[in-house]
Amino acid sequence: MTLGVLLSGQGGQHPEMFALTAGAPEAEAVFAAAAPLLGRDPRDLVRRPGADLHGNRTGQILCCVAALAGWRVIAPALPARTAVVGYSVGDLAAWGCAGRLDAGAVLRLAAARAEAMDAACPEGHGLAGIRGIPLARVADLAAAHGCHLAIRNAADSAVAGGPRAALDALCAAALAGGALRAVLLPVRTPSHTPLLAAAAARFRAALEAEPLDRPGRGAPRLLAGLDGTAVFDAEAGRAKLARQVGETLDWAACLVALGEFGARRVLELGPGHALATMARDALPEAGVHALADFRSADGVRRWIADASRDPV
Repeated sequence: MTLGVLLSGQGGQHPEMFALTAGAPEAEAVFAAAAPLLGRDPRDLVRRPGADLHGNRTGQILCCVAALAGWRVIAPALPARTAVVGYSVGDLAAWGCAGRLDAGAVLRLAAARAEAMDAACPEGHGLAGIRGIPLARVADLAAAHGCHLAIRNAADSAVAGGPRAALDALCAAALAGGALRAVLLPVRTPSHTPLLAAAAARFRAALEAEPLDRPGRGAPRLLAGLDGTAVFDAEAGRAKLARQVGETLDWAACLVALGEFGARRVLELGPGHALATMARDALPEAGVHALADFRSADGVRRWIADASRDPV
């Protein structure tokens, strides 16, 4: 059996996002590494009344904490064939899961990535999700409203980035043109657009300052979140990890790559279910869940272990 692991991007942070991993001894080091960067233990931060969980720096760190903590919890049950791929900042977390960066480095880089993005773009920008019209139509509408195509999720699903006022107009035009859904997302940065080209360069410098680890024997296959290609050359992969900050992501290609690798079960690690929902549509033959679907760490480990009984 091959397991595909998806690492979430921003947008789904909530007060109970660590409910399953908070008490796991194997995840304790991840929470401890994040505390100095956030100013408090992330498990306390997310439940603090009035906490801004969607600020860019806080959100990126929290998403990486969730991914790495979840990975530590499922590690004992991993099958021989596992592939990992991350969405937006989840791409950085995937390098930690694949043994290329340690947890401390991932979290420091998440903070550096967010700071570079905030410095590169003025306030008042963000992302919008649009579903139900062809990608080419979304790209045309985005260009007409001074926005950019940021993420290709599926043939009829995309994310656009730009000034929030322009995104409002884009969403209205998309709905008028037949879109089933067009809404602003709880993200305050136009990630994966040319507006962040300077941030990509600055993040590349931060990446190069962190030493890479050599993956251990049996480490999962790492797929680039930019386009779904397997990362065999660490330097080429690191370049893509930086470039994706300012370039359009092809998440649809990432899901196709998981299918080609033979993923029969797929698990999303991180807050929310967005990636699991997309994976169910793209990989209808696979069993798909998000970590949040389970009530206990033992439950998710049993689900992974039971996959060995699935028909090939």
